[in-house]
Amino acid sequence: MEDLQEFEQYMAHLSRGLGHSDRHAGLRGYTTGLMSPLQRKSVEPMAAHMDPLNVRSRHQSLHHFVADANWSDERMLLGICQWVVPLMDFSDGGWWIIDDTGFPKQGRHSVGVARQYCGMLGKQDNCQVAVSVSLACAAASIPVAWQLYLPQEWADDEARREKAGVPEAIEFATKPQIALQQIEHLMAQGAPRHCVLADAGYGVETAFRERLDELGLRYVVGVTGSVTVWPPGHEPLPPKPYSGRGRGAPRGGRGGAPPGPLWVGLRAPPKKPVAQ
Repeated sequence: MEDLQEFEQYMAHLSRGLGHSDRHAGLRGYTTGLMSPLQRKSVEPMAAHMDPLNVRSRHQSLHHFVADANWSDERMLLGICQWVVPLMDFSDGGWWIIDDTGFPKQGRHSVGVARQYCGMLGKQDNCQVAVSVSLACAAASIPVAWQLYLPQEWADDEARREKAGVPEAIEFATKPQIALQQIEHLMAQGAPRHCVLADAGYGVETAFRERLDELGLRYVVGVTGSVTVWPPGHEPLPPKPYSGRGRGAPRGGRGGAPPGPLWVGLRAPPKKPVAQ
C-alpha cells in the first residue's frame, strides 16, 4: 500500500509537467506498462497486457501519448530529476557520464534508424542511437539529457525527414557534438561542475576535450592507440625534411612515445597535454 501511495505521488508530480490534463492518463498507462513483467515493452504488448478486452483502444491511447501528444521530454526529465536527485548522496563526489545507447530496429522508417554500431548487440546492425548525459554519485545515476542521433543519411534526406516528422531545426551533429551541446546547456542552467566521464568514442576527438577544458570541467575519457598525449611543456619534434628516399618520418614526429591505449585522466585547466 505504501508503494502504491508513493507511485501515485510520483505520477502527480510528473503530471504537472505534461500541460493539458488529458495527457495524465497516457502517462499513467505508459508508466504502468513499463513496469509490467513483459519481455517486449513496446506499445502493442503493453496494451494487450493492461487491457486484454480492449487492446485496440488501449493501443491507440498509448501510441497517441508517445508519438503525437504535445509534451516536453526535457520538462519530463527535469521533473524526474527534481524527485530523484535530492535522494542521491554526493558526499563522495559526483560525475557527468556521457554515453550512447543503441536500440535494435527492423526496417528503415523509425527516425534515425540506420546500419551503425549498436552497443546492445556489440556489433554493426540496424538500430537507432541516443546520446545521453547522466548525473552519477557512488551509489546511483540518473539521465538528465537525452537526444536521438540523426545520421547524415537522414539529415540530408528531405523526403524522409518530412515523412517521419523530423523538425526542420534539427541538423546533423556528431555524437560528441551532441554531448557537448547537452553539457553546455546543463552548465548554462547552473548545474554543478562535476568531472566528466566518457569512453573513447568521445575522448579521441581533440575538439571535444578542448571544449571541456574551456568550460572548466575536469574529465576522464578513453582514447585509442591513434592518440598521442604529451605532458605539459612537451610537444612532438618536427619531422626531418624528407630526402626523397625511403619512408617519411612516422606520424607524430621523432622522439615521441609510441601510441598505445591509455587514459587521459582527471584533467583540469590550464595543464594541457598536446594531443594529436
